[in-house]
Amino acid sequence: MTANPQPRTVRLNPDDDVVLAVDGLEPGIAVDGVTVAEKVPRGHKLAARDLAEGETIRKFGQAIGVALRPIAAGEWVHEHNCGMGDHDRDYRFGEDARSLPPAEQAETFQGFRRANGRVGTRNYVGILTSVNCSASVARFVAREVERSGMLDDFPNVDGVIPLVHATGCGMAAHGPGFDTLKRSLWGYASNPNMAAVVMIGLGCEVFQIAMLKDAYGIQEGETFRTLTIQQSGGTRRAVEAGVAAVREMLPVAERARREACPASELTLALQCGGSDGYSGLTANPALGVAADLLVRQGGTAILSETPEIYGAEHLLTRRAASREVGEKLLGVIRWWEEYAARMGGDLNNNPSPGNKAGGLTTILEKSLGAAMKGGTSPLMDVVGYAEPVTTKGFVFMDTPGFDPVSATGQVAGGANVLCFTTGRGSAYGCKPTPSIKLASTTDLFLRMRDDMDLNCGDILDGVSLAEKGEEIFREILAVASGRRTRSECLGYGDAEFVPWQLGATM
Repeated sequence: MTANPQPRTVRLNPDDDVVLAVDGLEPGIAVDGVTVAEKVPRGHKLAARDLAEGETIRKFGQAIGVALRPIAAGEWVHEHNCGMGDHDRDYRFGEDARSLPPAEQAETFQGFRRANGRVGTRNYVGILTSVNCSASVARFVAREVERSGMLDDFPNVDGVIPLVHATGCGMAAHGPGFDTLKRSLWGYASNPNMAAVVMIGLGCEVFQIAMLKDAYGIQEGETFRTLTIQQSGGTRRAVEAGVAAVREMLPVAERARREACPASELTLALQCGGSDGYSGLTANPALGVAADLLVRQGGTAILSETPEIYGAEHLLTRRAASREVGEKLLGVIRWWEEYAARMGGDLNNNPSPGNKAGGLTTILEKSLGAAMKGGTSPLMDVVGYAEPVTTKGFVFMDTPGFDPVSATGQVAGGANVLCFTTGRGSAYGCKPTPSIKLASTTDLFLRMRDDMDLNCGDILDGVSLAEKGEEIFREILAVASGRRTRSECLGYGDAEFVPWQLGATM
């Protein structure tokens, strides 16, 4: 008869007041120098010492909250006894900004070189809408193209995507909300993963297609066409016109061929969703290693989800390439504090119930793990939602924490590949940008095998972060070269275009 193995725990920093229960803990056993006083679920926290009421609780060597009451060593630490409290940060600028050495070997992938010099990892024809009123027509066009079988004659085209949204009218004709939608739509239309785009409007909406064309100096041609339902003569004729436009664009898109391109042409979106207590130990830091490897190749990595770096922003300002960049990040944080207060919200409404079930207690704790996706490279720039990302290296984009909205901003900014870490099991995919799903635990990877591309749970079994980061980087190159992700195989991506809606709906 074999004895039960000793459950695993890990202290992430010598100064931590808690240890992470890698395995579930039962009362009475001794771990990490303390006796477990009550059942602690896997992925949750155990008090490593006695804590007085109001005392700061540290994990990752950083404050994640305060004790709401006295906590004895060996107790389960979670939302019943740990809260936000005061969390003033010591903001410093640039003291940890150390450039990574260039890679010794230049890596390449097989990409689509566009006429403007940018490089795509996919080759889609998109059907964009100016307003929700034209959403059905856009879907009808895509459905008819697929039903007709015409795509069979164009094997180099990855598909036709209807990218629809819920706004475009009942809004102010100027201001942040209007500008955000404008950037999002043109960002998708000009993303290098798009070979060609048809934009469909109703005709009388606030967000006029002519305005978009004027704003960006867009000329219609073989890769960009527009139409409205009203000018076309109604729904059926608009669908016919849309299908005809796609039919004419497909031979143009088909001419694209993959060729060897340097990894510096990759712009990687960093996302996390459905995080758990393991995310900051496995998938997120491993993705950070991969992001650093890409930056060393001259590429770009975009960290986003501003409410989910709240409490960790002081670590990013220390990596700012200049004080100006650091101050831009703090300006974004202050805007979110004011925005949440104005709307009667609280930035600590995140973690979600699923995050909490997975072991995350406060937004401070979640943010410290989420920020690890950004690796260790200097923070080179901070940009607004859906703004073009033109700076190489590690960049932060201001977005909400809601994954589809955040990723939409990154893709509009130019991301041509995306990595998405998850601990609870997010169901997500993205078009036109392929999304690589990284599971934080082996249990999740096996349970949702059809959705997960890589398992980061083996880090708990001894695989190093360096090894896993290299594996993720190799997967990024392979997917950028055409390997289909799990979410692509499942058909995700048609419903995940969700521009951030700012301002009043009228």
